[in-house]
Order: sequence, then structure tokens, then C-alpha cells
Amino acid sequence: MRACTTALRDVAGKSVVTIEGLAKGDGLHPVQEAFIEHGAFQCGYCTPGMIVTAVGLLGQNPHPTHAAIVEALEDNLCRCGAHRRIVAAIEDASRRTRSDS
Repeated sequence: MRACTTALRDVAGKSVVTIEGLAKGDGLHPVQEAFIEHGAFQCGYCTPGMIVTAVGLLGQNPHPTHAAIVEALEDNLCRCGAHRRIVAAIEDASRRTRSDS
């Protein structure tokens, strides 16, 4: 869910995970690590939404196709031209989580 379009009453009593809540202790989430390694951001404006969307996608579908990743990101806009690196980072994170299982 996008925070910018979600009323507080809609999440009352529910667990809410933000970009800050993805890291475990000192370790980043695999998607965060992959974004860093792939240079999958430039201005950083879209990065939190892209990462949280990717984590949600991988939670529902741990091994998405390239097309499924592109579709999941459809409503997230990157104006800096990092979209290919973003998709590559998510594909890499999917492989990482596959090898961690």
C-alpha cells in the first residue's frame, strides 16, 4: 500500500513496514543490498517505494519472471533512468533469496 494514498484509519491495528523496517539489526535486506550493488538509484526519490514494492513482490512470488517484476513496478516511477538497474537488482535479490532457502 502506498502511504501517500492510505488513510491512517485503514492501517489502525495492523503491522506497517517501511523502508527503515526492512533491515535486520546491522544487516540490510537482500533487496536493499542488491539496489546498492546494482546502482539501482540515482536521485533516491523513488528508491523507498521501489524497494518496498520489490520486497512485497518477492514475499508473494519469490521467483518472479522479468515480466512480473516490470508489471509489479508499473505504478512506481523512476525519472532518472535507473529502471533497468532496478529490475536487475530485483532479479538478483530473487536469486539471493532462492540460494538462501
